[in-house]
Amino acid sequence: MSEEITRLVERMTETWNAGDSAAYAGLFTEDADYITFFGLHLRGRKAIEETHRALFETSVKLAEGGPAPLVRPLTDDVALVIAGGSSSVAGVPDPSRESVVTLTALRTPEGWRFASFQNSRVRKP
Repeated sequence: MSEEITRLVERMTETWNAGDSAAYAGLFTEDADYITFFGLHLRGRKAIEETHRALFETSVKLAEGGPAPLVRPLTDDVALVIAGGSSSVAGVPDPSRESVVTLTALRTPEGWRFASFQNSRVRKP
């Protein structure tokens, strides 16, 4: 379970950086809840794809690598996932863009998909 979900998290970065909004949205369930760092609540795979299509035309890219996500199984078919991340704009890393992301991974007939996503900026003291 953990390896499959870790790979799903890696695919988020890969599809984001490739600018592939359909593949990115395909990592989520049809009825996923997706909450951005500024509080926008997207409902469903279609909304995730449409919103990210425009975003992917910008120069925002996700940092690759980094620590492995924490995967905490809740049942055989559901897991809590906590991952860290950061991004750059026009190739310039920006520490103020560091985030912690909380996801719910769900085993579906399509394989593991994310049913929820919550992105929060990391606050430095």
